[in-house]
Amino acid sequence: MITNNQKKTLNKLIKDFNFSGSKKYKLVILLGLLGDFDSFEYIQNLKKFINNNQKNNIDIFAVAIGNKVGKEKFCKFTGFSKKNLKVVHDNKIHQDLKISEGVDIGFGGWINMLIMLSGINSLNTIKEVIRGYTGDKNAKQIFNDEDHINLFNLIKFSGVFFKYTFGDGYLRPFELATYRLNNMLEILQNWNDYILDNKYLPQRGASFLLNDKEQIIYKYFSNDVLGYSSEMSDPLAFLSEKCR
Repeated sequence: MITNNQKKTLNKLIKDFNFSGSKKYKLVILLGLLGDFDSFEYIQNLKKFINNNQKNNIDIFAVAIGNKVGKEKFCKFTGFSKKNLKVVHDNKIHQDLKISEGVDIGFGGWINMLIMLSGINSLNTIKEVIRGYTGDKNAKQIFNDEDHINLFNLIKFSGVFFKYTFGDGYLRPFELATYRLNNMLEILQNWNDYILDNKYLPQRGASFLLNDKEQIIYKYFSNDVLGYSSEMSDPLAFLSEKCR
């Protein structure tokens, strides 16, 4: 249940950032840091959705904690529209919307994040990490045969490796883990640009889907690292279900 104060905060956010749009539905996403694993993966999935559904009736907007340099690199890497991504310098909006700030035991963002990655107060994280290595018959494959994968400039191979090794038509073992490793390398190589302040590393995100009457028809508040959707096997299923 979303409170009246949360609704007012969301409406103010939409107005202040000029998230007007022209389509029937509007998806407004609050990300944590630009350099959060969830931020990269969620936006990449949304960009793929946009590419595969050119006639979709959804405007997608996002807010993340970061700076202009990080935003430029983030959008270049993910392909997401720069005009639809706004960056803020703290988590005040997240606090106003009552989005989980993650674990805080008083020893800094790094320790808090490591605790969450171990599954403490982030119960589904371990399950999601394991899924990245074991695969998922209920999820779609990520890499096409012709995709080129380059890890550390040392390990180079094409997506057909997964087909020859594990078949195709589903999320193959190690496929999602490879995808996430590639994102992690991008973050580490540009750490100072993507991570505005490591105290925000545990900050989680939220999603709000609105119809043309500005009514919230779907919402999701994340509590876990690698948990930006209630159904990670098909994280954007809610768009197909709600936007018909």
